[in-house]
Amino acid sequence: MKLGIIGTGRIILDALEAIAPLNEIETNAIFAREHSKQKGEEIAERYSIPEVYTDYEALLDKADVDTVYIGLINSVHYEYAKRALLKHKNVILEKPFAGTYDEAAELIELARSTGCFVFEAVTVLHNDIIEKMRENLPRIGKIRMMLANYSQYSSRYDRYLAGEADHSFDPEYLGGALRDINVYNIHYAVALFGAPESVHYYPNRGFNGIDTSGTLVMEYNGFSAVCTGAKDSDSPCFVSIQGEKGYMRIDGKPNVAPNLTTVVVDETKGEPVRDASGAMVRPTVTEVFTPEKVHHRMTREFRDFAMIIDEGNHELACRYAAETLEVMRIITDCLA
Repeated sequence: MKLGIIGTGRIILDALEAIAPLNEIETNAIFAREHSKQKGEEIAERYSIPEVYTDYEALLDKADVDTVYIGLINSVHYEYAKRALLKHKNVILEKPFAGTYDEAAELIELARSTGCFVFEAVTVLHNDIIEKMRENLPRIGKIRMMLANYSQYSSRYDRYLAGEADHSFDPEYLGGALRDINVYNIHYAVALFGAPESVHYYPNRGFNGIDTSGTLVMEYNGFSAVCTGAKDSDSPCFVSIQGEKGYMRIDGKPNVAPNLTTVVVDETKGEPVRDASGAMVRPTVTEVFTPEKVHHRMTREFRDFAMIIDEGNHELACRYAAETLEVMRIITDCLA
C-alpha cells in the first residue's frame, strides 16, 4: 500500500505511530491545509514522509499513492472521500464514516463501481477480542442483554462549558458523543448481532443542541443492547454480553478492548446454591483472554487494510462495508 496522509490533527499522529512498524505500507505524502503547512512539514520530517501538499487535488493527481487515510473533521469525510474515489484512490476514513446513511451508501457504491476500496477505521473490528467474542457467543446461551459504556471526560469539555464549542461539540461539524465514542459500542452490537429491529436514542444535550452524552437502546429479537457514550463525565468503561448460560465482559475502553472474561455455567460441578440475598448461584467456569500485544491500538487495522488492498480481497472488504453501512443507518435514525 502506498499511502497519503490527509490531515495534521491528533489522530494523524496516532495513525503514523501505528503504521511505523509495518513494512507493507509506504507513507509517501501528507496533505495539510495552508494554515497548517508548517505543522505538516514538521510531521513529514518526523516520519520521513517525502512530500507535503497544501492542495488536495494535487496530491491525488501527482503523489505516489494508491490509498489515502482521511483523519479530518467529521463534516468533511464524505467530500474528501468522494474526491479521492473519483480519482481511483482507495480510501481509509476515520470514524464516523460519513454524515448520513445516504452519504455512506454513495461512497461504498462509488468504490464498487470504480474498483476501489473504502474502509472505516474502527479498531473494534480489528482486534482478537471481537473474534473471541464471536467464538464464545454460542457458549453463553440465549442472549438476554448487552450493556456497554464508553465514557470519558473530554479535554475540550471545560471550554465547552465556558461557551466555546469546537468541532467535536458542534452539530455543524457532526460532533457529539454518539458519533465520537458511542459508535464503538454500536459496532460491537452490529458485529455480533447484526441489524437491530428498532433504535431509540436518549441524549443529554448541551447549549447548542449537541449530545454531550447519551444512551442508545437497540431492540433485537428477545433482548436489548443498551449503549452509553459520554464526553461530559467519567465512568468505568466496559462491554457486557449476557446470556442464559453465562456472560462475556470487556473491562476497559471498547476501542482498545484489553481483555475478555467469559463465564459459562458448568452443570457438571453440582447443584446451584443460594447466596445471602436469596439469588440462585450456579457453578461456573471462568476464562480470561488477553489479545496478543500490538505496537499501537490502530496497527492491526492498517495491517488488515494493506492486506485487503494488496490481495484485492473485495469479499472481505464488502463484509466490513456492510457493517459500516448498518452502523451509519443506526446513527442516522438516531439523529434524524
